[in-house]
Amino acid sequence: MEKVTAKTKRVAREKKVKTLGALEAKVYSQDGKEVDTLKLPESIFAVPWKADLVHQVMVSLMSNKRTNLAHTKTRGEVRGGGKKPWQQKGLGRARHGSTRSPIWVKGGVAHGPRKDKNYERKVNKKMKAKALFTIISKKFRDGEVFFLDTLNLAKPKASVALDVLTKMSKIKGGEMILAKKNNSTYLAVSKKDVNLDRGFRNFGNVKLDELRNINPLDVLNYKYLVIANPAEAFKFLEAKMK
Repeated sequence: MEKVTAKTKRVAREKKVKTLGALEAKVYSQDGKEVDTLKLPESIFAVPWKADLVHQVMVSLMSNKRTNLAHTKTRGEVRGGGKKPWQQKGLGRARHGSTRSPIWVKGGVAHGPRKDKNYERKVNKKMKAKALFTIISKKFRDGEVFFLDTLNLAKPKASVALDVLTKMSKIKGGEMILAKKNNSTYLAVSKKDVNLDRGFRNFGNVKLDELRNINPLDVLNYKYLVIANPAEAFKFLEAKMK
């Protein structure tokens, strides 16, 4: 009997997705009610999982965000040490040319961390897009991607935004939208909206962002991905691979 592992389950899911042909997903209103059915592009939602690609892109993006604060001074940067401590010969002591040598107290640091070190790594545009689609496809297979026909708030208040999240959490598979304390939901909207920004900014486990800023790092860090106005979103995402 063949042993069932996580890898075999993943391969089976990917084969099932390929045999489905046209992918379909339900579209909900912000009240949590089903309003339509949407066909999904396979180039975005049927990409097989590629762990090496995702790892390489994620590590590169995290390195690019890294800010180097640790900084030590070399013997040429510390104050003092201009005078030779004692004469070269005749005293029986070891010879020294400066009191700011790394072996002296208050001297410079040898091989210490420097703030001018560059941690940036180049990530190709298509490589980054491929990793993004790989992560989105994985989340879609796991039931962690939801589509809203529209997303707007009548008033820029957290109470109104909380009401929207509460109704969304009643969607099958989205129960953790409010229950998860950290990195719950990534809301991708087509354009900037002041009411949405002010309404959702007080929720620490929810991130609202424009679709043009979507990246593999944010999508992977948050459990759920909610895409508003999917028809327009698909056009934008497909253009990333051109």
